Amino acid sequence: MIHDHFRGHMILLRKVLDKVELGEATLEELRNQTEALPMLNNYRRFGSLCGQHCRIVEMHQTIEDQALLPVLKQKNNSLKLVVDRLIAEHEIVHELLIRLVDASNLLVRDPVPENFASARELYESFESVLLSHLGYEEEEIGDAIGFYDAGL
Repeated sequence: MIHDHFRGHMILLRKVLDKVELGEATLEELRNQTEALPMLNNYRRFGSLCGQHCRIVEMHQTIEDQALLPVLKQKNNSLKLVVDRLIAEHEIVHELLIRLVDASNLLVRDPVPENFASARELYESFESVLLSHLGYEEEEIGDAIGFYDAGL
């Protein structure tokens, strides 16, 4: 469910980025579209976008790292390599997220083509890594979570 939530927001952001790049939308429209995301409205209630998004992603991954993945490794030692890879990927996802938020904040402050290109490049890297990670995680441990009743 959480992974699908992330995917839905990424689809919307990609569409708006594509429109801006094709000249079919302005950076202002990009900002308005991203600000209309339900997730962003929730962030505003509880703090800054960067702080809250980073906190939510970190919390999600921390729960997996501390409560879910060790249970799976304990129940089935053959999942050790998968669990270790997922933990390593969590670190990569987090680093890309931090860099993307920084690039997005710079773009808002200084909306020049170079900053858009940089933010777009980071977004595409983040999207690629995150979608790959989510798919791998679901494929490799999805059944094991139910089998071992390891859900949170």
